[in-house]
Amino acid sequence: MAGPAEEPGPAFTVTPVTGLPEVTAGADLATLIADACPDLRAGDILVITSKIVSKAEGRVVTVSREQAIEAETVRVVARRGATTIAQTRHGLVLAAAGVDESNTIPGTVVLLPEDPDESARRLRKALHGRTGVTVGVIVTDTMGRPWRAGQTDNAIGAAGVVPVRDYRGETDTFGNILEVTVAAVADEIAAAADLVKGKSRQVPVAVVRGLAGLVTEQDGPGARALIRAAEEDMFRLGSADVPLARRTVRAFTPEPVDAGVVRRAVATALTAPAPHHSEPWRFVILESAAARTALLDAMREAWIGDLRRDGFSEEQIGRRIRRGEPLRAAPLIIVPCLVTDAAHEYPDERRSAAEQAMFTVSMGAAVQNLLIALAVDGLGSAWISSTLFCADVAARAMDLPAGWRPMGAVAVGRPAERARPRPPRDPGDFLLMR
Repeated sequence: MAGPAEEPGPAFTVTPVTGLPEVTAGADLATLIADACPDLRAGDILVITSKIVSKAEGRVVTVSREQAIEAETVRVVARRGATTIAQTRHGLVLAAAGVDESNTIPGTVVLLPEDPDESARRLRKALHGRTGVTVGVIVTDTMGRPWRAGQTDNAIGAAGVVPVRDYRGETDTFGNILEVTVAAVADEIAAAADLVKGKSRQVPVAVVRGLAGLVTEQDGPGARALIRAAEEDMFRLGSADVPLARRTVRAFTPEPVDAGVVRRAVATALTAPAPHHSEPWRFVILESAAARTALLDAMREAWIGDLRRDGFSEEQIGRRIRRGEPLRAAPLIIVPCLVTDAAHEYPDERRSAAEQAMFTVSMGAAVQNLLIALAVDGLGSAWISSTLFCADVAARAMDLPAGWRPMGAVAVGRPAERARPRPPRDPGDFLLMR
């Protein structure tokens, strides 16, 4: 049976607040706004451009825009030309990490408020003390949006306003249960208010009236509630993140690996460059426990034999054998194999060795593509070199076609632990300039 149809939303008005002076460090924003908007009523929502909040809080600095962006950035999401999309320490993802050089003295730039939610809470409290009325406050900044042209204002700070409206569990007019509908109410209000505000009009504040049902007695969770958790964000990886997403993972959950994800990763591997327009890559997917065990047991015996011949003690052998444990713990193993039947033959050893090296480099590029694609789909992986040391043994264990040379093995699965932070590396340590 269908549930009741949702009532139409209330009518509301959006009114610009004019007559505000240029805001400088230490300015009393509550007094300035109250004086410019003497008819402020309980239940109104004040929507305020973050720039004047930043100016009042002294967040104007005399540094280059590039220096400011670097200082405010915790993660570069994407770069194109002079444009940087970055994540700030607030968790916001926006152009130039929110650094703005418009409507400020030349040579200075304006940073986002230190804590936009706290700024909204302080301003709300001060307005209540000044006017005696309870209002909601939203602090906004302009953001672009993936897949959509143009920019719009979004809430980066909020107090006394419901930031999101969760419709999940309710029914639509046809009785269907809503499962994913969560409305970004504070962002919707911010965008509506931006229609009467704007940089060129020099109107940084607007009053939204008629949405008192969204105004709360308590300050509430703030705009931080609008920031999607990283583990729930399907689009978290920007173009700058993708190569860095690959991390070596050595502990996996028992959850099976989706075959579709593996096929997509292999398809990405096949985009690697290759010599002579060849396709020298092959991938053996060991899905069954029996196939994985057969390979790993054969390699283990071969390795133990090599170590004993090299004079290692049983204790030393045991320590080395444990290095292959990630392969045994993984729910899936991918064995990349190199086929060099397209290699040219040369009469001298030097050119023949170079020819084989070209194919090996191509295989490395394909493996890296594979590992990155797996990471982008949320899978962990560890490339283990073991099969290189017993290629014939591995080939027999997997019953490979003639000419397929195993080039290591990749353990794949859902990570059971968080990867350790990468140690910082200076690219300059790896460069030789001529």
